[in-house]
Amino acid sequence: MIMSDSCGCGSTVDIRALEAGQRRVLMIVLAINIATFVMMITAAIYSGSSSLLSGSLDNLGDALTYLLSLAVIGASLRAKAKVALFKGLLILGAAVAVAIQIGWRLAHPEVPIFEAIGIAAVINLAFNALCLWLLTPYRFGDVNMSSAWECSRNDLYEGVAVLLAAAGVWLFDAGWPDLVIAGGLLLMFLRSSARVLRMAWRSYRDEVK
Repeated sequence: MIMSDSCGCGSTVDIRALEAGQRRVLMIVLAINIATFVMMITAAIYSGSSSLLSGSLDNLGDALTYLLSLAVIGASLRAKAKVALFKGLLILGAAVAVAIQIGWRLAHPEVPIFEAIGIAAVINLAFNALCLWLLTPYRFGDVNMSSAWECSRNDLYEGVAVLLAAAGVWLFDAGWPDLVIAGGLLLMFLRSSARVLRMAWRSYRDEVK
């Protein structure tokens, strides 16, 4: 299927090629997020870090998000809006899990292993930056791809935040910097969830009118 581009230069956009490009990018970022989730959850268990656990849950949620995004490429805008609503709920679920983890750590305080946090955070940040770079061309695309970009941008913020947690644990030899960062990630998840849900609901409402 070929669609004329209205840029005035006489070029055309191959919709099938565009969708193939979206699939290729989503498959790459899906594989990266599955790998980083395994790495992060292992490091979180070993180090006792709430911020790392928050990051690993975020990566798991993103992997599910990219899988859903793959499933609706080429689907109707209404179907994409429904999937975006589910993505927002996944982000909200990650926020709830982080809140529970923070509460547990407050009841069972300990000093995490900052070396493990730092190494995992650096690796995660590098791969998050790669994912964001791959998805940036689709930032202003349909609700499906723009919500995928939103998740990837959160990952970059999360990577920087976990690095700060490692530095704080090392500097103060205490667990509270890790909990503070985890709390900040919780707020970020809630804000992002609200944004994705609002955007998806607006798109869905426009389609059913």
